[in-house]
Amino acid sequence: MADESVLTPQSRDFPRWYQDVVAKAEMADNGPVRGTMVIRPYGYAIWERMQAAVDARIKATGAKNAYFPLFIPESYLAREAEHVEGFSPELAVVTHAGGEQLAEPIVVRPTSETVIGEFMAKWIQSYRDLPLLLNQWANVVRWELRPRLFLRSSEFLWQEGHTAHASYDDAAAYARRIHLEVYHDFLEKVLALPCLLGIKPPSERFAGAINTTTAEAMMKDGKALQMATSHELGQNFARAFDIFFQNEAGQAELAHTTSWGASTRMVGGLIMAHGDDRGLVVPPEVAPVQVVVVTVRDAEDLSRVAHELVGQLNAADVRAELDRGRGSFGRRVTDWEIKGLPLRVEVGPRDLAEGRVSLVRRDTAEKSSVALNEVATRARELLAECQRDLYDAALARREAKTADVTSVAEALDAAQEGFARLAWDLVNGEGEATLKKGAITVRCLQRADGTIPDSETEPDLVAFVAKSY
Repeated sequence: MADESVLTPQSRDFPRWYQDVVAKAEMADNGPVRGTMVIRPYGYAIWERMQAAVDARIKATGAKNAYFPLFIPESYLAREAEHVEGFSPELAVVTHAGGEQLAEPIVVRPTSETVIGEFMAKWIQSYRDLPLLLNQWANVVRWELRPRLFLRSSEFLWQEGHTAHASYDDAAAYARRIHLEVYHDFLEKVLALPCLLGIKPPSERFAGAINTTTAEAMMKDGKALQMATSHELGQNFARAFDIFFQNEAGQAELAHTTSWGASTRMVGGLIMAHGDDRGLVVPPEVAPVQVVVVTVRDAEDLSRVAHELVGQLNAADVRAELDRGRGSFGRRVTDWEIKGLPLRVEVGPRDLAEGRVSLVRRDTAEKSSVALNEVATRARELLAECQRDLYDAALARREAKTADVTSVAEALDAAQEGFARLAWDLVNGEGEATLKKGAITVRCLQRADGTIPDSETEPDLVAFVAKSY
């Protein structure tokens, strides 16, 4: 009988490895309707840590949380032509309710620009009401033909921010601020995930946007994953929903709006960017449990010390838990390694006789012997080291798998294994179409110095192209 703890090696079948980890780490399961998912307690605990970190950063920019309805009149979407065209293939539409056919079909929200635009028009009267900075944590539905847990599901969880401003410059600056102070800061400092920051080419923009800024991360198989996006919507939605305000001169003006979001896709990114053949590797900052204390065998003296160590660790602001698993010591260790907890404390009779225990890092498997009275201090040090090392390792992998090329043909070849970087002038137009035939897309555009451009029309831009999820 096969060992249920064994994972498919990444090198043999990366998608299968991913599915194995999601299942065996007890992250999520498929829901009863195709494309839906059940997020299990461990997976949800990781999402809660992400949510809290992102929410705090959003609030620091001045945005406030609200909640808008799940159901949107179909006519709302139709008011912004590009928007409804972009989302039409993914829409779930309710035509019957209460045993009767509805007079107007209702769309299950794929995103909330339209319904929020309706209320912005109601709430905004004067320049004094601006900027209006809103965010909501919600679920959305986009009917997915090729579902994959966390990465592409028909229903997923996310935050979506929506703002209205008196000027284009103010709106653009706020969208950029969100991308840098919220998404970039969170992805690097909490998820230990280096991301390329740039703008999307027109073909890859959000439906209805005039500019989209993205954060693109490299997964261990060399593919890109879009982690978060911020959109400058110009006056498109303001015009469609009559979001006017009276300026200081008493004249009516259209507002400028933005939207921005990140979803449970980040959980999938966490798995694929840091995980290994033993399972998840969770960065300490986002780990629900940072340290698990495991006894080598069931003995009263070992259990007593393990309980004391958990208390000391928690008192030192380290999220610690006592292992209460069943089975052999080896099996319990394997179960924790699949879950990717950053640090494990092993309490055994020989070490304990010397007043010591073993500390084992999940990311490197390095084991060290530590005196009982130094466990909390050393654990904090190792967790900080782990956080830094995971980021550095991810950055080194991205750099090693990013090739500078001078033609679309070279980009097609290089993007089979990682990212290709080349002049945007070589890609813009026919080059982009050629890449798409090979399932390769332009992930983002940057200036030559790595900064984010304001427009795809700026001279001498660099394009990053890759296969993606």
